[in-house]
Amino acid sequence: MSHKVVILGGGVGGTLLANVLSRKLKRSEVEVTVVDEFGKHIYQPGWLYLPFGETSPGSLVKSERSLLSKRVNLVTGAAERIDPVAKEVLIKDQASVPYDTLVIATGSRIVPDAIPGFEESAHHFYSEEAAIRLEDAINRFEGGHLVIGVADIPYKCPPAPLEFTFKIEDLLTKRGLREKTEITYLSPINRVFTIESVSEFVTPMLEERGIKYETFFNVDSIDPATKTVTSLEGDEITYDLLVLVPPHRGAKVVMDSGLGDTQGWISTDRHTLQVAGQSDIFAIGDATDIPVSKSGSAAHFEAKVLADRLVHRVRGESLEGATEYDGHVLCFLETGRGEASQLVFDFEHPPKPPTPNHFYHYEKLLFNRAYWYIVPKGIV
Repeated sequence: MSHKVVILGGGVGGTLLANVLSRKLKRSEVEVTVVDEFGKHIYQPGWLYLPFGETSPGSLVKSERSLLSKRVNLVTGAAERIDPVAKEVLIKDQASVPYDTLVIATGSRIVPDAIPGFEESAHHFYSEEAAIRLEDAINRFEGGHLVIGVADIPYKCPPAPLEFTFKIEDLLTKRGLREKTEITYLSPINRVFTIESVSEFVTPMLEERGIKYETFFNVDSIDPATKTVTSLEGDEITYDLLVLVPPHRGAKVVMDSGLGDTQGWISTDRHTLQVAGQSDIFAIGDATDIPVSKSGSAAHFEAKVLADRLVHRVRGESLEGATEYDGHVLCFLETGRGEASQLVFDFEHPPKPPTPNHFYHYEKLLFNRAYWYIVPKGIV
Protein backbone atom coordinates (compact mmCIF):
# COMPACT_ATOMS: atom_id res chain seq x y z
CA MET A 1 0.00 0.00 0.00
CA SER A 2 1.33 3.43 -0.92
CA HIS A 3 2.34 5.96 1.74
CA LYS A 4 -0.38 8.56 2.33
CA VAL A 5 0.95 12.14 2.43
CA VAL A 6 -1.71 14.71 3.29
CA ILE A 7 -0.95 18.40 2.86
CA LEU A 8 -3.17 20.96 4.59
CA GLY A 9 -3.21 24.14 2.53
CA GLY A 10 -3.00 24.84 -1.19
CA GLY A 11 -0.78 27.90 -1.05
CA VAL A 12 2.75 28.28 -2.39
CA GLY A 13 4.36 25.66 -0.16
CA GLY A 14 1.57 23.11 -0.17
CA THR A 15 1.05 23.16 -3.94
CA LEU A 16 4.76 23.05 -4.77
CA LEU A 17 5.37 20.21 -2.31
CA ALA A 18 2.50 18.13 -3.67
CA ASN A 19 3.70 18.48 -7.26
CA VAL A 20 7.32 17.70 -6.47
CA LEU A 21 6.41 14.60 -4.45
CA SER A 22 4.16 13.29 -7.22
CA ARG A 23 7.00 13.80 -9.69
CA LYS A 24 9.75 12.22 -7.60
CA LEU A 25 7.84 9.24 -6.23
CA LYS A 26 5.99 6.51 -8.08
CA ARG A 27 2.26 5.98 -7.75
CA SER A 28 3.00 2.70 -5.96
CA GLU A 29 5.12 4.58 -3.42
CA VAL A 30 2.95 7.55 -2.48
CA GLU A 31 -0.58 8.92 -2.56
CA VAL A 32 -0.58 12.70 -2.22
CA THR A 33 -3.67 14.62 -1.11
CA VAL A 34 -4.05 18.38 -0.76
CA VAL A 35 -6.81 19.70 1.50
CA ASP A 36 -7.78 23.28 0.74
CA GLU A 37 -10.82 25.10 2.08
CA PHE A 38 -11.86 26.92 -1.10
CA GLY A 39 -9.89 25.19 -3.84
CA LYS A 40 -8.51 28.52 -4.98
CA HIS A 41 -4.85 29.49 -5.22
CA ILE A 42 -4.14 33.17 -4.62
CA TYR A 43 -0.95 35.01 -5.52
CA GLN A 44 -0.97 37.18 -2.41
CA PRO A 45 2.05 39.40 -3.25
CA GLY A 46 -0.08 40.84 -6.04
CA TRP A 47 -2.35 42.53 -3.51
CA LEU A 48 0.35 45.20 -3.02
CA TYR A 49 -0.18 46.31 -6.61
CA LEU A 50 -4.00 46.33 -6.59
CA PRO A 51 -4.42 49.70 -4.77
CA PHE A 52 -2.27 51.33 -7.45
CA GLY A 53 -4.27 49.91 -10.34
CA GLU A 54 -1.22 47.95 -11.52
CA THR A 55 -2.93 44.56 -11.66
CA SER A 56 -6.41 43.09 -11.64
CA PRO A 57 -8.04 40.75 -9.08
CA GLY A 58 -8.71 38.12 -11.72
CA SER A 59 -5.02 37.79 -12.55
CA LEU A 60 -4.20 36.87 -8.94
CA VAL A 61 -6.44 33.80 -8.58
CA LYS A 62 -6.49 30.38 -10.25
CA SER A 63 -8.19 27.13 -9.35
CA GLU A 64 -6.02 24.90 -7.20
CA ARG A 65 -6.92 21.88 -9.33
CA SER A 66 -5.45 23.53 -12.44
CA LEU A 67 -2.07 23.88 -10.70
CA LEU A 68 -1.82 20.36 -9.31
CA SER A 69 -0.48 17.26 -10.98
CA LYS A 70 -3.21 14.84 -12.08
CA ARG A 71 -1.70 12.38 -9.62
CA VAL A 72 -2.49 14.64 -6.66
CA ASN A 73 -5.90 14.31 -4.99
CA LEU A 74 -7.66 17.53 -4.03
CA VAL A 75 -10.16 17.71 -1.19
CA THR A 76 -12.03 21.01 -1.11
CA GLY A 77 -13.34 21.72 2.37
CA ALA A 78 -12.53 23.25 5.73
CA ALA A 79 -10.22 21.19 7.94
CA GLU A 80 -11.72 21.38 11.43
CA ARG A 81 -9.33 19.28 13.51
CA ILE A 82 -6.15 17.25 13.30
CA ASP A 83 -6.08 14.01 15.27
CA PRO A 84 -2.44 12.91 15.67
CA VAL A 85 -3.44 9.72 17.51
CA ALA A 86 -5.88 8.45 14.88
CA LYS A 87 -3.69 10.06 12.20
CA GLU A 88 -6.52 11.72 10.38
CA VAL A 89 -7.82 15.17 9.46
CA LEU A 90 -11.47 15.91 10.14
CA ILE A 91 -13.12 17.87 7.32
CA LYS A 92 -16.34 19.83 7.82
CA ASP A 93 -19.36 17.93 6.45
CA GLN A 94 -17.09 15.32 4.84
CA ALA A 95 -15.37 12.09 5.70
CA SER A 96 -12.07 12.37 7.55
CA VAL A 97 -8.82 12.09 5.58
CA PRO A 98 -6.30 9.56 6.96
CA TYR A 99 -2.57 10.10 6.66
CA ASP A 100 0.78 8.41 7.24
CA THR A 101 2.57 11.75 7.01
CA LEU A 102 0.88 15.13 7.47
CA VAL A 103 2.25 18.47 6.30
CA ILE A 104 0.66 21.61 7.72
CA ALA A 105 0.88 24.46 5.21
CA THR A 106 -2.11 26.43 6.42
CA GLY A 107 -0.44 29.85 6.28
CA SER A 108 -1.59 32.73 8.43
CA ARG A 109 -4.84 34.63 8.77
CA ILE A 110 -5.50 38.27 9.46
CA VAL A 111 -7.47 39.30 12.56
CA PRO A 112 -8.18 43.05 12.21
CA ASP A 113 -10.86 42.80 14.91
CA ALA A 114 -8.08 42.16 17.46
CA ILE A 115 -7.61 45.95 17.53
CA PRO A 116 -10.62 48.08 18.55
CA GLY A 117 -11.60 50.44 15.76
CA PHE A 118 -9.45 48.80 13.08
CA GLU A 119 -12.24 47.51 10.87
CA GLU A 120 -14.12 50.81 11.01
CA SER A 121 -11.25 53.12 10.20
CA ALA A 122 -8.06 51.46 8.94
CA HIS A 123 -7.21 50.30 5.44
CA HIS A 124 -4.87 47.49 4.41
CA PHE A 125 -3.95 45.37 1.39
CA TYR A 126 -3.84 41.90 2.93
CA SER A 127 -6.95 40.66 1.14
CA GLU A 128 -8.44 41.29 -2.27
CA GLU A 129 -11.45 43.13 -0.87
CA ALA A 130 -9.34 45.36 1.37
CA ALA A 131 -6.93 46.21 -1.46
CA ILE A 132 -9.82 47.26 -3.69
CA ARG A 133 -11.26 49.48 -0.94
CA LEU A 134 -7.82 50.99 -0.41
CA GLU A 135 -7.54 51.83 -4.12
CA ASP A 136 -10.78 53.80 -3.84
CA ALA A 137 -9.52 55.60 -0.72
CA ILE A 138 -6.27 56.53 -2.46
CA ASN A 139 -8.14 57.87 -5.47
CA ARG A 140 -10.25 60.06 -3.17
CA PHE A 141 -7.31 61.27 -1.07
CA GLU A 142 -6.51 64.95 -1.65
CA GLY A 143 -3.81 65.48 0.98
CA GLY A 144 -3.46 65.54 4.75
CA HIS A 145 -1.78 63.18 7.20
CA LEU A 146 -1.15 59.73 5.73
CA VAL A 147 -0.20 57.23 8.43
CA ILE A 148 1.19 53.83 7.40
CA GLY A 149 2.47 51.12 9.65
CA VAL A 150 2.53 47.68 11.21
CA ALA A 151 -0.05 47.00 13.88
CA ASP A 152 1.50 43.80 15.22
CA ILE A 153 4.25 41.27 14.49
CA PRO A 154 4.80 38.76 13.02
CA TYR A 155 3.01 39.37 9.73
CA LYS A 156 3.39 38.01 6.21
CA CYS A 157 5.54 39.64 3.55
CA PRO A 158 7.62 41.84 5.90
CA PRO A 159 8.82 44.36 3.25
CA ALA A 160 5.26 45.05 2.02
CA PRO A 161 4.34 48.04 4.25
CA LEU A 162 7.61 49.78 3.38
CA GLU A 163 7.06 48.98 -0.28
CA PHE A 164 3.59 50.49 -0.05
CA THR A 165 5.06 53.59 1.61
CA PHE A 166 7.58 54.15 -1.16
CA LYS A 167 5.05 53.46 -3.89
CA ILE A 168 2.39 55.82 -2.53
CA GLU A 169 4.96 58.57 -1.93
CA ASP A 170 5.87 58.24 -5.59
CA LEU A 171 2.22 58.26 -6.65
CA LEU A 172 1.38 61.36 -4.59
CA THR A 173 4.36 63.14 -6.14
CA LYS A 174 3.10 62.33 -9.63
CA ARG A 175 -0.39 63.55 -8.72
CA GLY A 176 0.92 66.83 -7.34
CA LEU A 177 -0.26 65.97 -3.81
CA ARG A 178 3.06 65.29 -2.11
CA GLU A 179 3.49 68.83 -0.77
CA LYS A 180 -0.02 68.66 0.64
CA THR A 181 0.68 65.37 2.43
CA GLU A 182 2.56 64.49 5.60
CA ILE A 183 3.56 60.82 5.69
CA THR A 184 4.37 58.99 8.92
CA TYR A 185 5.50 55.36 9.17
CA LEU A 186 4.80 53.44 12.40
CA SER A 187 6.94 50.52 13.58
CA PRO A 188 6.28 48.40 16.69
CA ILE A 189 9.99 47.77 17.32
CA ASN A 190 13.08 49.97 17.77
CA ARG A 191 13.71 50.36 14.02
CA VAL A 192 11.69 50.55 10.83
CA PHE A 193 12.32 46.93 9.80
CA THR A 194 12.89 43.72 11.76
CA ILE A 195 16.22 42.89 10.07
CA GLU A 196 18.82 45.45 11.09
CA SER A 197 20.70 45.56 7.78
CA VAL A 198 17.49 46.23 5.86
CA SER A 199 16.45 48.88 8.37
CA GLU A 200 19.80 50.62 7.89
CA PHE A 201 19.23 50.45 4.14
CA VAL A 202 15.70 51.92 4.03
CA THR A 203 15.86 54.49 6.85
CA PRO A 204 17.97 57.00 4.87
CA MET A 205 15.56 56.57 1.95
CA LEU A 206 12.62 57.48 4.20
CA GLU A 207 14.49 60.53 5.46
CA GLU A 208 15.54 61.59 1.97
CA ARG A 209 11.91 61.53 0.84
CA GLY A 210 10.64 63.43 3.85
CA ILE A 211 8.79 60.47 5.35
CA LYS A 212 8.68 60.63 9.14
CA TYR A 213 8.78 57.49 11.24
CA GLU A 214 7.85 56.52 14.79
CA THR A 215 9.40 53.48 16.45
CA PHE A 216 8.13 51.53 19.47
CA PHE A 217 4.58 52.36 18.38
CA ASN A 218 2.50 49.26 19.16
CA VAL A 219 -1.06 49.94 18.06
CA ASP A 220 -3.55 49.42 20.87
CA SER A 221 -6.73 51.04 19.56
CA ILE A 222 -8.13 53.36 16.91
CA ASP A 223 -10.82 55.99 17.45
CA PRO A 224 -12.72 56.49 14.18
CA ALA A 225 -14.53 59.58 15.53
CA THR A 226 -11.37 61.56 16.25
CA LYS A 227 -9.20 59.72 13.71
CA THR A 228 -6.66 58.94 16.38
CA VAL A 229 -4.39 55.91 16.79
CA THR A 230 -3.27 55.12 20.35
CA SER A 231 -0.30 52.90 21.16
CA LEU A 232 0.30 50.54 24.05
CA GLU A 233 3.02 52.97 25.10
CA GLY A 234 0.40 55.73 25.48
CA ASP A 235 1.34 57.76 22.41
CA GLU A 236 -1.27 59.14 20.04
CA ILE A 237 -1.21 60.11 16.38
CA THR A 238 -3.97 61.56 14.24
CA TYR A 239 -4.55 60.73 10.59
CA ASP A 240 -6.57 61.57 7.52
CA LEU A 241 -5.83 58.24 5.83
CA LEU A 242 -4.69 55.24 7.83
CA VAL A 243 -3.07 52.14 6.29
CA LEU A 244 -2.01 49.45 8.76
CA VAL A 245 -0.90 45.85 8.44
CA PRO A 246 -3.51 43.98 10.52
CA PRO A 247 -2.53 41.51 13.26
CA HIS A 248 -1.87 37.96 12.04
CA ARG A 249 -2.53 34.61 13.69
CA GLY A 250 -2.09 30.95 12.81
CA ALA A 251 -4.88 28.91 11.24
CA LYS A 252 -7.92 28.08 13.36
CA VAL A 253 -7.54 24.34 12.73
CA VAL A 254 -4.05 24.50 14.24
CA MET A 255 -5.34 26.24 17.37
CA ASP A 256 -8.36 23.95 17.69
CA SER A 257 -6.08 20.91 17.42
CA GLY A 258 -3.75 22.14 20.17
CA LEU A 259 -0.75 22.19 17.85
CA GLY A 260 0.06 25.89 18.04
CA ASP A 261 1.10 28.44 20.65
CA THR A 262 -1.25 31.15 21.96
CA GLN A 263 -1.19 32.87 18.55
CA GLY A 264 -1.48 29.66 16.57
CA TRP A 265 2.14 29.35 15.38
CA ILE A 266 3.48 25.78 15.27
CA SER A 267 6.68 24.87 17.09
CA THR A 268 8.78 23.54 14.20
CA ASP A 269 12.39 22.43 13.86
CA ARG A 270 14.04 25.12 11.74
CA HIS A 271 16.17 22.62 9.80
CA THR A 272 14.07 19.44 9.46
CA LEU A 273 10.64 21.17 9.46
CA GLN A 274 9.29 18.53 11.83
CA VAL A 275 6.63 19.63 14.30
CA ALA A 276 7.82 19.42 17.91
CA GLY A 277 6.63 16.25 19.63
CA GLN A 278 5.11 14.79 16.45
CA SER A 279 6.90 12.05 14.55
CA ASP A 280 4.55 12.11 11.56
CA ILE A 281 3.72 15.81 11.22
CA PHE A 282 5.72 18.53 9.47
CA ALA A 283 5.02 22.21 8.85
CA ILE A 284 6.12 24.81 6.31
CA GLY A 285 5.49 28.46 5.50
CA ASP A 286 3.67 31.02 7.62
CA ALA A 287 2.19 28.32 9.87
CA THR A 288 5.50 27.73 11.67
CA ASP A 289 7.32 29.60 14.41
CA ILE A 290 10.61 29.37 12.47
CA PRO A 291 12.51 32.69 12.83
CA VAL A 292 12.38 33.62 9.16
CA SER A 293 10.12 35.82 7.04
CA LYS A 294 6.50 34.75 6.78
CA SER A 295 6.53 34.85 3.00
CA GLY A 296 5.89 32.84 -0.11
CA SER A 297 9.62 32.74 -0.65
CA ALA A 298 10.29 31.00 2.66
CA ALA A 299 7.45 28.53 2.00
CA HIS A 300 8.87 27.93 -1.48
CA PHE A 301 12.34 26.96 -0.27
CA GLU A 302 11.05 25.04 2.76
CA ALA A 303 8.80 22.97 0.48
CA LYS A 304 11.79 22.08 -1.71
CA VAL A 305 13.72 20.88 1.34
CA LEU A 306 10.80 18.95 2.79
CA ALA A 307 10.11 17.26 -0.54
CA ASP A 308 13.64 15.84 -0.50
CA ARG A 309 13.29 14.70 3.09
CA LEU A 310 9.89 13.08 2.52
CA VAL A 311 11.21 11.14 -0.47
CA HIS A 312 13.81 9.61 1.87
CA ARG A 313 11.13 9.00 4.50
CA VAL A 314 8.67 7.30 2.16
CA ARG A 315 11.39 5.05 0.77
CA GLY A 316 12.63 4.16 4.25
CA GLU A 317 16.03 5.65 3.54
CA SER A 318 18.35 7.28 6.05
CA LEU A 319 17.88 11.03 6.46
CA GLU A 320 21.56 11.52 7.20
CA GLY A 321 22.28 12.90 3.75
CA ALA A 322 18.95 14.63 3.21
CA THR A 323 18.73 18.37 2.64
CA GLU A 324 18.13 20.66 5.62
CA TYR A 325 16.54 24.08 5.53
CA ASP A 326 19.09 26.85 6.09
CA GLY A 327 16.64 29.77 6.26
CA HIS A 328 17.11 30.77 2.63
CA VAL A 329 14.80 33.57 1.45
CA LEU A 330 14.87 35.65 -1.72
CA CYS A 331 12.45 38.51 -2.23
CA PHE A 332 12.22 41.96 -3.79
CA LEU A 333 11.83 45.34 -2.13
CA GLU A 334 9.97 47.88 -4.25
CA THR A 335 11.31 51.38 -3.57
CA GLY A 336 9.09 53.47 -5.86
CA ARG A 337 10.22 55.60 -8.80
CA GLY A 338 10.28 52.48 -11.00
CA GLU A 339 13.05 50.93 -8.93
CA ALA A 340 13.50 48.03 -6.51
CA SER A 341 16.15 46.20 -4.54
CA GLN A 342 16.52 42.56 -3.60
CA LEU A 343 16.80 40.76 -0.26
CA VAL A 344 18.69 37.46 -0.16
CA PHE A 345 19.50 35.89 3.21
CA ASP A 346 19.46 32.83 5.44
CA PHE A 347 19.84 32.01 9.14
CA GLU A 348 23.54 32.85 9.16
CA HIS A 349 23.80 35.62 6.59
CA PRO A 350 21.69 38.79 6.82
CA PRO A 351 20.67 40.51 3.58
CA LYS A 352 22.88 43.10 1.94
CA PRO A 353 20.43 45.00 -0.27
CA PRO A 354 21.92 46.35 -3.51
CA THR A 355 21.26 49.92 -4.63
CA PRO A 356 17.71 50.17 -6.03
CA ASN A 357 17.51 50.11 -9.80
CA HIS A 358 15.06 49.59 -12.66
CA PHE A 359 16.30 46.06 -13.35
CA TYR A 360 15.08 44.63 -10.03
CA HIS A 361 11.74 46.40 -10.45
CA TYR A 362 11.13 44.87 -13.86
CA GLU A 363 12.42 41.52 -12.65
CA LYS A 364 9.78 41.61 -9.92
CA LEU A 365 7.05 42.49 -12.41
CA LEU A 366 8.20 39.64 -14.64
CA PHE A 367 8.16 37.22 -11.71
CA ASN A 368 4.61 38.30 -10.86
CA ARG A 369 3.57 37.13 -14.33
CA ALA A 370 5.76 34.03 -14.49
CA TYR A 371 4.82 32.80 -11.00
CA TRP A 372 1.92 30.64 -12.19
CA TYR A 373 4.10 28.73 -14.64
CA ILE A 374 7.21 28.08 -12.58
CA VAL A 375 6.59 28.13 -8.81
CA PRO A 376 3.52 25.96 -8.03
CA LYS A 377 4.86 23.22 -10.27
CA GLY A 378 8.27 23.34 -8.58
CA ILE A 379 10.20 24.23 -11.74
CA VAL A 380 12.24 26.75 -9.71
